Amino acid sequence: MSPEALSELIFNIANTLVSEGKAGTLTADLIPPQAKFAVMRPKDRAHGDWASNAAMQLAKKAGMKPRDLAELFAAELTNADGIKSVEVAGPGFINITLDSASAAAVVDTVLEAGSDYGKNDHLSGKTLNLEFVSANPTGPIHIGGTRWAAVGDSMARVLEANGAKVVREYYFNDHGEQINRFAKSLVAAAHGEETPIDGYKGAYIDEIAKRVIDEANADGVDVLSLPRVDGGADQDGNPLGEGDSEQREEFRKRAVPMMFDEIQRSMKNFRVNFDVWFHENSLYSDGEVDQAIADLRARGDIFEKDGATWFESTKHGDDKDRVIIKSDGNYAYFAADIAYYRNKRHRETNPADVAIYMLGADHHGYIGRMMAMCAAFGDKPGENMQILIGQLVNVMKDGKAVRMSKRAGNVVTIDDLTDAIGVDASRYSLARTDYNSPVDIDLNLLSSHSNENPVYYVQYAHARSCNVDRNAAAAGITYEGADVSLLDTTADGEVLAALAQWPALLREAGDLRAPHRVAHYLEDLAATYHKWYNVERVVPMELTDPEARGEQADAIRIAKAPEPARAAARLKLNDAVQTVIAEGLDLLGVTAPDKM
Repeated sequence: MSPEALSELIFNIANTLVSEGKAGTLTADLIPPQAKFAVMRPKDRAHGDWASNAAMQLAKKAGMKPRDLAELFAAELTNADGIKSVEVAGPGFINITLDSASAAAVVDTVLEAGSDYGKNDHLSGKTLNLEFVSANPTGPIHIGGTRWAAVGDSMARVLEANGAKVVREYYFNDHGEQINRFAKSLVAAAHGEETPIDGYKGAYIDEIAKRVIDEANADGVDVLSLPRVDGGADQDGNPLGEGDSEQREEFRKRAVPMMFDEIQRSMKNFRVNFDVWFHENSLYSDGEVDQAIADLRARGDIFEKDGATWFESTKHGDDKDRVIIKSDGNYAYFAADIAYYRNKRHRETNPADVAIYMLGADHHGYIGRMMAMCAAFGDKPGENMQILIGQLVNVMKDGKAVRMSKRAGNVVTIDDLTDAIGVDASRYSLARTDYNSPVDIDLNLLSSHSNENPVYYVQYAHARSCNVDRNAAAAGITYEGADVSLLDTTADGEVLAALAQWPALLREAGDLRAPHRVAHYLEDLAATYHKWYNVERVVPMELTDPEARGEQADAIRIAKAPEPARAAARLKLNDAVQTVIAEGLDLLGVTAPDKM
């Protein structure tokens, strides 16, 4: 019997007690939904397999002492199939012990469902637009964007496992001043000049500049001979870079697509496949920015002041109103944000019921204006728009931080990370920590094959279970004759309970937008499995005592060999663990090796 089945049983008992007039002043309308009746694994296993605080939840509404109400629940639960015993403890906890067959039923449930075990459809009917990474096409993906790639794609997979339709989207910021600075940096590099003070540095700038020149030459264009305007220098003699020129525009036109290609390649190699690659520039070229402003104007949320056009965001909870068209006629950056949200909600293909934005730590100040804009369009902040803020990543090696700065040129990129520790370790290590918390990436640890390396620890559990299968096949052990009720040892019970918790964990990870919970669950399951492996046998152990001979050797083998029905049941349990670990790793975009 699963925790969900027990929760449903407790919910039904609450309604039965009400209908029979045994629950004091409690009425049916005061009983919370089934999902609110939590069934937990007790810390002390002597207290049973599962525990519920339902009586304490309902006692006040019933006008009863929690312990008295718990006794009523216990009396009903004792008569239910699959329950061995029920005890009331403390102020009103209900401790439940299952019979061995009921506890072990999860094994067949897992094996029958396969990789679909735990998946559900409670988010079906909703289209979630999940935008993540969205780095500027001015350089390779740095470690912060890499974290969002790992977390975002894992989150998408978890949401899909909960029935949602997820649109993975990457927003290219290919309009505005950052692109201008990128182009100026390339022109300076092409001429062997210093990087402009507001420009980008690094070996990749020189590489892209050379590629632009080579491509242009192949097309019969001498890009370096195109008209160029020298921007001069500031009062300290620092070069200011380029003004508007044909040369800069040629570099921009050719270099930005090169960066697009590099980013797309990096994402694909990182096992992240986006459904939509959206270009900011299209919002202007297609007139969507003007249309979005017109919509807000019609709603009474636009006003003119000091020669500029403003969004009256304070009407919707923001701390100040926002300029969207400057007094010089240029659009403020926020104008594109407005148009982009409107586009997500109303596009012809897969319009978003929920637009989820995954933003870096430096965007925390954007939340107020974004939510105000959501409300101005008549939507519900926090429901139709959700904003997740990720914290910083520190890359460590030999106990020291590896510093990074895209502009200084010593950036740690997605390719640097995967070259150092591989895609599996990169994705797992970045997804296993709550994105709300900073994370340290220890390159030495994550390239090691030790139990201290969390991804290795989980993958090794899967590989070990596959080795058990190979040994079982060699010994002629199959599922035939399996009696799962014989999975009655303490170690068996711990593994069974861990498997039973997966469906609730998966649902919770989706609802809380918390893929890191999947990683933590996998580590707990792997730890439980490794302990089980060390004390229980599927296949008889080989003789390890070289001095044992004849009858003594046979006695050792017999002592280590479980009876056939138990061995077959343990093989099933082994394979159930293998199934769930493989499923969980897949949700994190990590492989499940059969040998290590």
